[in-house]
Amino acid sequence: MRCSGMRARGMGCSGVSRRAALRAALVVVALSATAAACGGDDGVSAPGIAPVAADQPATYEYLIPAGAGEALDAGEPLEVLPGELVVTVGETIRVINEDDRGHNVGPFFVGAGETLSQRFSSPGEFVGVCTVHPSGELVLVVNPA
Repeated sequence: MRCSGMRARGMGCSGVSRRAALRAALVVVALSATAAACGGDDGVSAPGIAPVAADQPATYEYLIPAGAGEALDAGEPLEVLPGELVVTVGETIRVINEDDRGHNVGPFFVGAGETLSQRFSSPGEFVGVCTVHPSGELVLVVNPA
């Protein structure tokens, strides 16, 4: 396939302009910087997490019920998790999503029909989006053991 005419118009062979490609790259860099900053700018680092086997018991367990997404679409507030969760290093969290869509739960994304199990491995604080809490936010504080 020849694409010399496209290059003359400032486009690559894919038909995407160099300016559009550069703009997309800048958006990715900006989003990455924003995500990195979500742990807070007060010198507090984000907590460490590690996966946990699904058959191990969890210290904290939350269920996102089927129909949660539809309830949110209808304007119904959901309070599946608290707005602030204070835990200790070594404790675990399990979030079971029985809904047909994925949800953000602070630093975690739990896909539709999935279960997330994590152990908190180091202290820190994270403030992030929580689609299953009326405030839309989850503050996760992990204290030293």
